[in-house]
Amino acid sequence: MAYSVLERRATVTIVGMLLVLAGAAWWWTVRTAHDMQSMVQGLASIGAPMSFDMGVLIFLVMWTTMMVAMMFPTIAPIVLLHRLVMRRQNRGSAPTTAFVLGYLVVWTAAGLVPLALLLAFRNVAHDAGWVTVAAGGVLIVAGAYQFTPWKQKCLRACRTPLSFLATHDFGNGLRGTFRTGAAHGLYCLGCCWALMSVLLVVGLMNLAWMAVLAAVFLAEKHSSRGVLLTRIVGTAVVALGIAIIVHPPVLESVAPTPGVTEPMPGM
Repeated sequence: MAYSVLERRATVTIVGMLLVLAGAAWWWTVRTAHDMQSMVQGLASIGAPMSFDMGVLIFLVMWTTMMVAMMFPTIAPIVLLHRLVMRRQNRGSAPTTAFVLGYLVVWTAAGLVPLALLLAFRNVAHDAGWVTVAAGGVLIVAGAYQFTPWKQKCLRACRTPLSFLATHDFGNGLRGTFRTGAAHGLYCLGCCWALMSVLLVVGLMNLAWMAVLAAVFLAEKHSSRGVLLTRIVGTAVVALGIAIIVHPPVLESVAPTPGVTEPMPGM
């Protein structure tokens, strides 16, 4: 009985800490979104140069904060399970902290990819004819990935935390638990990278799309219909990509350019 009380306490503590961190990350993201969005606009910002006006370190801090906001709620079950396993082995909280850090390092490193793309295309004019084709193509690839065996394999790893921990045990030391967290981060990245690339189209700091994607990731990993949801979302994203290529104004409608307002009557 006493041990079950400790387990309940651990549940409240671990889940609470992850949600508090995610909430703080969302708070910071919302507060800085207006300024940051003008610096990291996506392909939807037609009529202006693709904007990227920040240092590499600032970008990685922004990206990591976004990942905490979007992904920490999705890993609460496996982090909690890891902590309970460590508790039963009379281990402190350090191994689970190392697990979370390993996970976060993977997602931080993944931020180098959008960083490289933003640096490569920051001076490209968005009124170029290829922009809508590129944007639609990104969405079609992102949606199609939802149907691939790789997506399903990575999603299974995310949906079965007990099985994952049993098959990815690199030891209970800090180095081993860090590796386990990094391994889970790689599976999570494999599950979510394609949909995350949608932000390159609509803007990395687009709060509405961030919230939608965060909800999709959470539902895919933990709802009973998660596998079905991947197909529904994949179909919708492919359809949106095709619509953008066929009718380019759709791109601007799904992600209006920051700072652009309608002219006043008579102006």
